[in-house]
Amino acid sequence: MSEKRKIITIAGDLSSGKTTVTALMQEQLGYEIYRNGEYFRKLAAERGMSVTEFNQYVKNHPEIDKQIEQSAKEYAATRENLIIDARLGWYAVPDSFKVYLRVDIDEAAKRAFNDPKRKRTENFDTVEAHKADLIKRFELENERYFNLYGVRKEDMSNYDFVLNTTFYTPQEVCDNIVSEYKKWLNSTED
Repeated sequence: MSEKRKIITIAGDLSSGKTTVTALMQEQLGYEIYRNGEYFRKLAAERGMSVTEFNQYVKNHPEIDKQIEQSAKEYAATRENLIIDARLGWYAVPDSFKVYLRVDIDEAAKRAFNDPKRKRTENFDTVEAHKADLIKRFELENERYFNLYGVRKEDMSNYDFVLNTTFYTPQEVCDNIVSEYKKWLNSTED
């Protein structure tokens, strides 16, 4: 049996709880976190764009998208005990434990609308407006990822573990992931 890499990649629906859950996982496992989304938001803010506007911009500037995704791959190349919070983390680091978090779109819109950290790049007047933006971003990302990489992040067969977070607390989500990760690490099949 070959030893499995101690790297967890977390992808998921927008506002599924990835950031909160990865912070809890970091506390529980003592792993380092690498976040592509922070880099993406930083680049959007530097250009004075919302995240959705920047998604559209990146569609016409694929070199930016490739640079962002390549950064996760390069970062993981020499590390273990790592959690990668990235939409295509599973693709960039295929030998990781690949997790996808799902969430009901109405719950996602409420979470996003009420998150003060998002106001700089996602400022909407209503939950419904935020919901429409989340749907648009999801579609833009799916199109971009398929055109650039030929992959579909919404294909659940890409992942080792899929969990709907709609009715779970962040700690319950964390505990479920860590439990499944430990099973994966100890399993004999690759």
